[in-house]
Amino acid sequence: MNLVILKIGGSVITEKGSVSSAKKPEIERISHEIASFKKEADLDLILVHGAGSFGHPQAINWVKEGFDAKGVYLIHSSVNILNSMVLDSLNNAGVNALPVHPLSGSLLEDGRLIELQVEKIKLMLERGIVPVLHGDVVMDRKRGAAILSGDRIVPYLASVMNASQIGAGTDVDGVLDEKGTVIKKITPMSFIDMKKSIQGSGTTDVTGGMLGKVSEFLELAKKGISSRIFNASKKDMVSKFLYGEDVGTLITDK
Repeated sequence: MNLVILKIGGSVITEKGSVSSAKKPEIERISHEIASFKKEADLDLILVHGAGSFGHPQAINWVKEGFDAKGVYLIHSSVNILNSMVLDSLNNAGVNALPVHPLSGSLLEDGRLIELQVEKIKLMLERGIVPVLHGDVVMDRKRGAAILSGDRIVPYLASVMNASQIGAGTDVDGVLDEKGTVIKKITPMSFIDMKKSIQGSGTTDVTGGMLGKVSEFLELAKKGISSRIFNASKKDMVSKFLYGEDVGTLITDK
């Protein structure tokens, strides 16, 4: 299977300093870039998007002490609004896209993703559908409920579905060092020395920010699957990634 997994960060499609505020023009632009790619390329695509201001503020308020039924409801309801916006935009652009809500098909154990139903995702891909997943609140065997970020969904899917191309679109040009310069390549070995210099997230983020993103993708690299972190807030960058161009930061095993 020639499978591409693209993750679009919440910072790209929402105003992360606000509460439940979407960047609709950005959602529409990215949808059209995806639509153009799908028309030309014979590749399967899974899209995962972050929750941004539709999930993080609610999570901070409601899941500090573990399981809270009302909090779970409010967080999921909020991220579902954003997911519906993304789906509407994709379908309007000509992409056959359907939602896959992690709350309904995933399970965590002490914050670790131990189950994500992939059979329905595989069936969607077989029928030419783009499955759209998102950061969500998920039931957790030990904590009651916890946040499952898109950055953890991507490596899980990449491993179990043997993806060929992985990308994470953010609002910066790649992974930046302390001087704001893009780090062109990160490996498990080089990460040891550069970890302290990687810039973190400047806004409210309960999922680990840039450092958490790099850490998750390094685990993927150890399995022989490379990925890229690039700037999806710039026009045509999503297209360039999808077509395999050298964009952003490459995270690889060597």
